[in-house]
Amino acid sequence: MAALDLSGKVALITGSSRGIGRAIAERLAEHGAAVVLNGRRESDNLKSFKQLLAARYGTRCEAVVADVGDADAISGLFRTVFKEFGRLDILVNNAGTLQDSLIGMISQDQIQETLNTNIVGTLNCIQAGARLLQRSGGGSIINIASIIGVRGNAGQLLYGASKGAVITATLSASKELAPKGIRVNAIAPGYIDTDMIRNVPAETHRVLLAGIGMRRIGTTEDVADVALFLASPLSSYVTGQVIGVDGGMIL
Repeated sequence: MAALDLSGKVALITGSSRGIGRAIAERLAEHGAAVVLNGRRESDNLKSFKQLLAARYGTRCEAVVADVGDADAISGLFRTVFKEFGRLDILVNNAGTLQDSLIGMISQDQIQETLNTNIVGTLNCIQAGARLLQRSGGGSIINIASIIGVRGNAGQLLYGASKGAVITATLSASKELAPKGIRVNAIAPGYIDTDMIRNVPAETHRVLLAGIGMRRIGTTEDVADVALFLASPLSSYVTGQVIGVDGGMIL
């Protein structure tokens, strides 16, 4: 479909060595975008994924290691994008961490790490990315939030606060960047089949599954398809939106 053709576009996806970020990177590459992968540290997984995308889709793919919570590292990341491609059209702020703890049991280290990755990292990338997107004549910023950031959940005070901040950052950025031709939207996934849920107790899994209207766990591809829509011309008049991908989940 021509409207989904991303040929000539450059996309940066943070936290893209696994899970949702990996699925989004593959979906954008599949539709012709040159892709910049990112991980916090060097890994064989990141290198092999880069090679797989280039071979499978015939698109250019680079991998850049940078911690999104480190402002200097992020400046370096975007300088590399500009040096290698000369433009940026799509920015997906996916890098994130999930650490569940009950109120009164949340450590300062957990607070620091979660906020630094989930919200400081998103702010760092929006600031650096918006400059490159503007030079390219506009584009799309897609922030990965969570249903927890919309509705909250017991035992997830910290995570919910961080993802709620991502949502309000999305709404504010969309208003400021719209005149520059930059659309800013958020995706709020529900219960998605990623490494993050591997250690969920069986009873908790049963309860969560029972609360999903569609009676199945979401896939990373479900989220990637919405990201593709937001990256493509099909969403050229869509900004400041928070799109739930949760199968009708009730919390």
